[in-house]
Amino acid sequence: MPLLQQPEGLVCGVDEAGRGPLAGPVVAAAVILDPTRPIEGLDDSKKLSARRRQVLAVEIRAKALAWAVAEASVEEIDCINILQASMLAMQRAVEALGIEPSRALIDGNRCPELCCPAEAIIGGDGKVASIAAASILAKTVRDALMLEMHALYPKYGFDRHMGYPTAVHLKALREHGVTPIHRRSYAPVAQLLLL
Repeated sequence: MPLLQQPEGLVCGVDEAGRGPLAGPVVAAAVILDPTRPIEGLDDSKKLSARRRQVLAVEIRAKALAWAVAEASVEEIDCINILQASMLAMQRAVEALGIEPSRALIDGNRCPELCCPAEAIIGGDGKVASIAAASILAKTVRDALMLEMHALYPKYGFDRHMGYPTAVHLKALREHGVTPIHRRSYAPVAQLLLL
């Protein structure tokens, strides 16, 4: 497991989960790590097993100086588009931290408007410890939300694909129609609404 770098000071890492799915909110997290309480095994959440992510999420919440999770709803995604909704969720997460960061490091190639200087880092969730921590929190919270959605809409298989456009999900959409948690601005959903 690579040892990820972590800049000095009150630097928050920010990442989101759920840009690609056809259903559910986009979730963002912001994390300020405590340099005196390092967390072993942080990495891009996509490279970790679900069980490992859960274990690390508990440790991140216990050891971080500050952390926050926020979301942008399906309605907001459909209204302002997924990129802007992702930026909004990130902005909300940073604002909810409780400690004002000296700067923010954002996974990706663009930054939301924040109260502090921000820098975008492509592949940051595999390079910077606080971004990796944010990616883990965002992913575990979003997955938990989608499991709740599975209980409401069991025919769609959200417990297996978390809303991503898999063959199983697309088949369920065709058979059972569009739910209130589907993103109407996404092509596969929009096309079904035209039928």
